[in-house]
Amino acid sequence: MSRKQFKKAPGGEKVTGVLERHRDGYGFVCPEGPDGEDVFIRSPALGGAWHEDQVLATIERTRQGGRREGRIVRILSRVHKTIVGRYEQKGRRASVIPLDERFPDPIWLGREQRHSPQMGDIVTVEITQYPDGTKEAQGEILSILGDINNPDVEVAVVAHEHGLPMEFSPRALSEAEAISDALSETEVQGRKDLRSIPFVTIDGENARDFDDAVAVQQTGDNIRLWVSIADVSHYVRPGTALDEEAYQRGTSVYFPDRAIHMLPTPLSTGICSLKPDVDRLTMTTEMLFDARGGVAHYQIYPSVIHSRARMTYTEVRKILVDKDPETRNRYPSLIPNFELMERLFTRLRARRVERGSIDFDLPEPEILLDIEGKPENIIRAERNVAHRIIEEFMLAANETVAWHMSKLGLPFLYRIHEEPDPLKVKNFSLFLGAIGIQTDLKRTKKLEPKLFQKIVSSVEGKPYERTVNLLMLRTMKQARYSEENSGHFGLAAQYYAHFTSPIRRYPDLIVHRLLREVFGSSRMSEKKKEHWKKQLPEIAKHTSRRERIAVEAEREIVDLKKVQFMVDRLGEVYPGYVSGVVSFGIFVELNDLFVEGLAHISTLPNDRYYFVEEHQILKGRRTGKTFRLGDSVTVQVAKVDVARRRTDFQLVQAQ
Repeated sequence: MSRKQFKKAPGGEKVTGVLERHRDGYGFVCPEGPDGEDVFIRSPALGGAWHEDQVLATIERTRQGGRREGRIVRILSRVHKTIVGRYEQKGRRASVIPLDERFPDPIWLGREQRHSPQMGDIVTVEITQYPDGTKEAQGEILSILGDINNPDVEVAVVAHEHGLPMEFSPRALSEAEAISDALSETEVQGRKDLRSIPFVTIDGENARDFDDAVAVQQTGDNIRLWVSIADVSHYVRPGTALDEEAYQRGTSVYFPDRAIHMLPTPLSTGICSLKPDVDRLTMTTEMLFDARGGVAHYQIYPSVIHSRARMTYTEVRKILVDKDPETRNRYPSLIPNFELMERLFTRLRARRVERGSIDFDLPEPEILLDIEGKPENIIRAERNVAHRIIEEFMLAANETVAWHMSKLGLPFLYRIHEEPDPLKVKNFSLFLGAIGIQTDLKRTKKLEPKLFQKIVSSVEGKPYERTVNLLMLRTMKQARYSEENSGHFGLAAQYYAHFTSPIRRYPDLIVHRLLREVFGSSRMSEKKKEHWKKQLPEIAKHTSRRERIAVEAEREIVDLKKVQFMVDRLGEVYPGYVSGVVSFGIFVELNDLFVEGLAHISTLPNDRYYFVEEHQILKGRRTGKTFRLGDSVTVQVAKVDVARRRTDFQLVQAQ
């Protein structure tokens, strides 16, 4: 590597942050506060730090293009007090091998242990000594979880790794069970009565908590839309055990066969769920849209509704797309409403696309399980017009609520999505150029969503569509919650918030409470303003972190199910594409199964390959053969490690 590729960092700059360690040894220090971009840390410079430790790093050099590299000089605090791993014994010594490969050190056990696991059992271990370069990591077994192939153990492992509480506290359960499942006249008083309007809920077949109901009405050339959301804030009050637990959880977590809910069942699937044929308390955003999809008028108010039907996405698709006689005959009075919803959806989406909103529309896997919780098949999850209708209506309500509170100039919790990092955009542009896609990304002085929207449109239907969309998604920053509004880049929205899912997201509950503060007067006392100004920054930070943890946990269970699915497919051959290129090989995703695995560089045939970082390719030293993102390949399943959640491939053929 040429010395000209680096420049010395000024004055040994120091950065405090959290270490995000990769399973292959290196890591990144993610700075706290305004310290700039992440700092790359090579494996020898980690200083014994573990994944998610808070550390102090010194910047040693800055690579051309702006990537900073450094060394960890101090571990400020250890985050993980316990680890989940596989029990192993060799001779007289026993250890626990962490399941999460971001923790590479075995935890050695003393001879005296309170528990007696069997070889291969999954256990939790308390850390009694951290490694420091001269000492080994040591620990004591806290509990035996059992066989990793047991679905209950799978969930327990992931829940423990991510700090997800599996049970509600007795106080929270007691408060939830004390809430009546029927409405009283007192509760209905002071609310707008919408029980005569034909609301419906539209959700997946297996949904049990219905937190949004919609209704439409033609008014001349305009269309009126009601989006009514379960009024969770009426039942979950600040300072209660229910509220404290909901805040700590931050969000519900969804696995293929179960969920870890933010609220106890009596609320999430009971009084807060907008079931059909019962009265329910709601918060409603009523919007009148003109012929171009613009909001001509809106109101936001507490309400009471009476849903007419619990519809599924499949049923609505059969009504609107398939024109299925049997389904249409079951809901004759609602068919005009669904057809009007589709017309409104078309207007709203056209307006959003016109302003530059980016629609990735990436296919998602759906894992089909047998009665024992084992994966039977992996298929492409359906996403039809009914999904898009509800998504568009929820986006409209969220934008309207955010615009309303911003206009009032009051404290609020926004959902923001900042502009992509210029360095990542530059690398993305280089990749596009390498596969023959010309864009304006390099020439523009200001990044705009429309530039990315054009790329999405240009690759639609092409062989490399999924690869380009995935890489674009990696180029984007993560959306997060903030008390300060900076807009939502991906949606090309100046104002955005999360209002529509308070049963499963704590930020939505906060938004409802903030709306409740201003109903009737549009004003907030100075005392309340100061209260919220103090509370919102920490709420935003905490709920953003809980959201990231939930996403990681959900991804881990899905990845585990994918690996289990491949166990009986050793030796089978599949077509796929290169989904990642790293110094030690290529990651390949199978075309129809959404399963990703590694073809190690040592197994690539007919040459010795090296990594060209600036072009993100592997290149053969003798033949010049290259592997880059999106390349079509054929691979054979070579190895499956369920405990480590890894599938290894052997390359059979490349394009």
